[in-house]
Amino acid sequence: MAGAGMAIAVLTSGGDAQGMNAAVRAVTRMGIYVGAKVFLIYEGYEGLVEGGDNIKQANWLSVSNIIQLGGTVIGSARCKAFTTRAGRLRAARNLVEHGITNLCVIGGDGSLTGADIFRSEWGGLLEELVQDGQISEEVARENCRLNIVGLVGSIDNDFCGTDMTIGTDSALHRIMEVIDAITTTAQVTAGWALGAGCWVPDHPEASHPPSFSSHLCPCSHQRTFVLEVMGRHCGYLALVSGLASGADWLFIPESPPEDGWEDLMCERLGETRSRGSRLNIIIIAEGAIDRSGKPISSNYVKDLVVQRLGFDTRVTVLGHVQRGGTPSAFDRVLSSKMGMEAVMALLEATPDTPACVVSLSGNQSVRLPLMECVQVTKDVQKAMDEKRFEEAIQLRGRSFENNWNIYKLLAHQKPAQEKSPFSLAILNVGAPAAGMNAAVRSAVRIGICQGHTVYVVSDGFEGLSKGQIREVGWHDVAGWLGRGGSMLGTKRTLPKTCMEKIVENVRKFNIQALLVIGGFEAYEGVLQLVEARGQYEELCIIMCVIPATISNNVPGTDFSLGSDTAVNAAMESCDRIKQSASGTKRRVFIVETMGGYCGYLSTVTGIAVGADAAYVYEDPFTIHDLKANVEHLTDKMKTDIQRGLVLRNEKCHEHYTTEFLYNLYSSEGKGIFDCRINVLGHLQQGGAPTPFDRNYGTKLGVKAVLWMSEKLQEVYRKGRVFANSGDSACVIGLRKKVVAFSPVTELKKVTDFEHRLPQEQWWLNLRLMLKMLANYQISLTEYISGKMEHVTRRTLSIEKGF
Repeated sequence: MAGAGMAIAVLTSGGDAQGMNAAVRAVTRMGIYVGAKVFLIYEGYEGLVEGGDNIKQANWLSVSNIIQLGGTVIGSARCKAFTTRAGRLRAARNLVEHGITNLCVIGGDGSLTGADIFRSEWGGLLEELVQDGQISEEVARENCRLNIVGLVGSIDNDFCGTDMTIGTDSALHRIMEVIDAITTTAQVTAGWALGAGCWVPDHPEASHPPSFSSHLCPCSHQRTFVLEVMGRHCGYLALVSGLASGADWLFIPESPPEDGWEDLMCERLGETRSRGSRLNIIIIAEGAIDRSGKPISSNYVKDLVVQRLGFDTRVTVLGHVQRGGTPSAFDRVLSSKMGMEAVMALLEATPDTPACVVSLSGNQSVRLPLMECVQVTKDVQKAMDEKRFEEAIQLRGRSFENNWNIYKLLAHQKPAQEKSPFSLAILNVGAPAAGMNAAVRSAVRIGICQGHTVYVVSDGFEGLSKGQIREVGWHDVAGWLGRGGSMLGTKRTLPKTCMEKIVENVRKFNIQALLVIGGFEAYEGVLQLVEARGQYEELCIIMCVIPATISNNVPGTDFSLGSDTAVNAAMESCDRIKQSASGTKRRVFIVETMGGYCGYLSTVTGIAVGADAAYVYEDPFTIHDLKANVEHLTDKMKTDIQRGLVLRNEKCHEHYTTEFLYNLYSSEGKGIFDCRINVLGHLQQGGAPTPFDRNYGTKLGVKAVLWMSEKLQEVYRKGRVFANSGDSACVIGLRKKVVAFSPVTELKKVTDFEHRLPQEQWWLNLRLMLKMLANYQISLTEYISGKMEHVTRRTLSIEKGF
């Protein structure tokens, strides 16, 4: 009850963004949890100025079943009155009437700047209310300080200092859905379509050309699409969707194209078309400009392509589609985490604490002084207005700069400066995971840029032993970015079963570096190769593992490639399962997720769907805990919420199986609720990769190959590679905020091989949030508050991962 006697109000302002509801829910529930009164302010600052029914006290159930909804259930409006002192005076009066001295604002930089002005004027506004006789001096004394905390809700990700703003990831999901849909209309092989009397030379049913001429018709069109995405002042959405779709050309306001870009763009498009590409994608941010500051419109680009190249060109303006739809798992978890942290920031605020925004840095919550962030955000715009474009990109932060540089590296083939003496082989190992193909594509292309000979291996270590190895070129991996599964084919076979043959092929193809993309088997396999170096000198080569598994159980990284896609797939299924109960009275669903012994998938999915419990191996539970959970659900069913959702990781307990839980809940809940089982199974492995996994895979592929190239140079002596130190075989991963390379021999010490898990896992901290938001009475002593950090040009230049 640390917040007893406090009153907190929450409002959403400015343009709506998916995930705002999850933030409202988390602030409300965390506030009630710590014993504070929580008020919802409807219609943003307008509701704050108008007062009356726009300010309502919330209870636990007020925010039930809203986590999956887009937009904001408490409404958002732009308010002219609040920009005037008279409007802010009315707003102060309305807050004081309810005894509210803590305000949580969810919105963009304009909304948050308004909140800071309100806070700085607060003392003067109260004095004025006392003089006008609207409040007594005693009331003014009781409410003498206003604490403000901000959560940045903006799909543009245009607020400096924060890694990701609420709504950005969901907006990228909408953009990628459209790009994927467009891509399929052009993904038919060149030639003629079968049907309507058309002939496809390489089709199995086409033995000879038909004897007609009138019906020959081109199949799915060769087209150029110009896609306009949101971002009036910030090119983040355009940049990341360009990187995640392999767009042919990109326009962003921070880096206008060089003069004469029209010729260069048309030349590039013509080149790709002449190599047999059926589709060109050009992505343009709505705020795109040229070097002189003149806007570049999507229609201008379209007319240019039509006039100069004669290509069939279409413009698609995505508009408000990007703000719509259900929030992604990332946005739900981010908003829940930030909402909880916002309440803690208000609890811990002192008269000297500056107004802060709660943000994400890596996977940690941090607090940043609001006005420092606003200032740097304004500096970016100023740099752009004054045509200091390179500086504008640097001020956006290191990860924005990285995205831009990697996009430029991968978009078009640049001839290598010189042919290198090195050859690199790439393979997939373990179960398929979304994003594997993105990593292979970027690794192949960077390898070629570096002048290496690049081989790909089919079917993992087994294929390496059987010699299923072929050299690849730049265009062999075109179109791989959005494909799910593994285009190379993947198997779980470990090297120890075929070591001699692997060594033979490493020697035969003169492979000096091995990039293994896969799950726990990939890590274990590379460890076996390293341990066999004493026996086989051929294995004294550079090796790197890119962790790619839906289970997120590889040591050396906080996030494995594919786990974001799997969480989103599980979350969408659970949303549908919950929806199916909306017309049914009192039902509890027991849902089994994959993940082996690792509970990451069920924990994060549980937070994203507002589950009542998630059973995992790492958080041991007894029959007493199960009994408490059943009682908790029984109590819940007596309220207006008459559905429950319980997640169970597939290997969380040897005896408490999914069937056992179903029987227990059915028996104990008899007469109060009935139960249903759902086993999600392999649908968690399938589907197109999410924008995060495409982007993450692309970057890991680039970083891994650059690291390998550097290591190869270090160990190249007298015309051969000899690497036997521990740091010549590493796992690349994101750890807290940075990309790190961890030697597999070091990671071996912190791995539980029996259960295929790292001994320590960061995400266990999230389980506190899961339980708290599901209304379990647990202690807050384990909660780790975010630290206050400052935003300067130096902090923005630090490598923050992704």
